[in-house]
Amino acid sequence: MYLTFLIMSDRSSFVNKIVWLIPGYRRFSNIIWFGLLFFAGFGFLLKGASSYFNSPIFPLFDENVLNYIPQGMIMTFYGALGIILSLFILFGIILNVGGGYNEFNKSLNLIRIARNGWAGKNKSILLTYSLDDIEKIEVFIREGLNPKRVIYLLTKDKRKLPLTPIGQPMALAEIEDKAFRLAEYLNINLFFNVKLNNQVT
Repeated sequence: MYLTFLIMSDRSSFVNKIVWLIPGYRRFSNIIWFGLLFFAGFGFLLKGASSYFNSPIFPLFDENVLNYIPQGMIMTFYGALGIILSLFILFGIILNVGGGYNEFNKSLNLIRIARNGWAGKNKSILLTYSLDDIEKIEVFIREGLNPKRVIYLLTKDKRKLPLTPIGQPMALAEIEDKAFRLAEYLNINLFFNVKLNNQVT
């Protein structure tokens, strides 16, 4: 879900600022993936531990003990891998990596693009551009097994700034509506880059 806020100036006919809230890692699908990986990994790890100690840790649920080599060792490896991946996803959910906002402000004549990153030097990213630096808007659409639908801002110095999460394709109707509204608001050109069957139109 992409939330859009319109902030009005004193003149009700003029939109002073538009803000898009961008979802990041903190999505329901990632919470599901965290739960599946963690509990599956925990179960594999328990099975591997049972084989290592040659005794079922939970007798009610784990009556059969495997040989540690090779079955138990493999179960331990996959269990540890599952837990590590689940903790990676959990860390991303806590930091809401990729989340942020896009602000288009006519009163200040600027655009702000803010994103949350991983912990460290690039934990928070804030890009600020003047509206005068923006040349046009591009909507990139690629269909197929790996669809991609992204709205880009193209600057006069040939930079390409994604406004929507790349890994989360939006519905066609939604991305077209947002792109048209933004182009109208910023009063700049809009073009579509559509890739179908390896052809760009």
